[in-house]
Amino acid sequence: MGLAVDPSSMFDVQVKRIHEYKRQHLLALWVIVQYLRIKNGAEFPGRTIIFGGKAAPGYYMAKLIVQFICHIADVINNDPDMDGKLRVVFLPNYSVKLGEMVYPAADLSEQISTAGKEASGTGNMKFQMNGALTIGTLDGANVEIRERVGEENFFLFGKTESEIAELWQNGYHPRNHMNPEVWEAINLIRGGHFSHGDKDMFRPLIDNLLNHDPFCVMVDFSDYLDAQDRVSNAWKDWKNWQRMSLINVARSGFFSSDRSIRDYCKSIWGI
Repeated sequence: MGLAVDPSSMFDVQVKRIHEYKRQHLLALWVIVQYLRIKNGAEFPGRTIIFGGKAAPGYYMAKLIVQFICHIADVINNDPDMDGKLRVVFLPNYSVKLGEMVYPAADLSEQISTAGKEASGTGNMKFQMNGALTIGTLDGANVEIRERVGEENFFLFGKTESEIAELWQNGYHPRNHMNPEVWEAINLIRGGHFSHGDKDMFRPLIDNLLNHDPFCVMVDFSDYLDAQDRVSNAWKDWKNWQRMSLINVARSGFFSSDRSIRDYCKSIWGI
């Protein structure tokens, strides 16, 4: 049976390889915080959160993140309180063919990797060219996208690569950087709310975040929450959102393959 989604809701999309450094679990935790806010009576403009991607066969934590997202989707999509406000979709068997439909449909592009971990990324460029606005860290091609479109047309959050290096140098303890809302979300997960009462299903994921957090999800969470609130406020001004979207499309020419190869010839190969 298919899932009905509201085409007038914001399509908030993260499609890419499932990996801890790409932080699909950061978006998943944010979804739970929004779920709790809506349950407590907060107003929230309609959003459809769309995940897609594949995990490597032997990558246990990535596979657990996929399971985590699907269980969250099951709870949210079957809760009448979420109608018209929140939907979560995980696209099975993500492929180029599916990407051809997803990129033009996206309103918001999730480029939320830990700063310093993404070599470049091409999905962020594809989203930009198709008119999606980006919420992201200063990582990979996000840096150049933001330079081209202007900071006012990009939703920036998170620590920089040097700030993260400093954090680890001084001894990073994720529990010291957690806000009350993320604690509430984690306690809900630990209580089995998204696993049919099974308190052990997602324990490896939560224990890893609380005790190790190798990709700094917790230290960036509060800033991400603020950035997502800015996104929701911007979405209410439809005319301005369209203007920002058009600026993203108009300034995407920099990422053409012709310019890239010309730069390689000149600066790297010397031919």
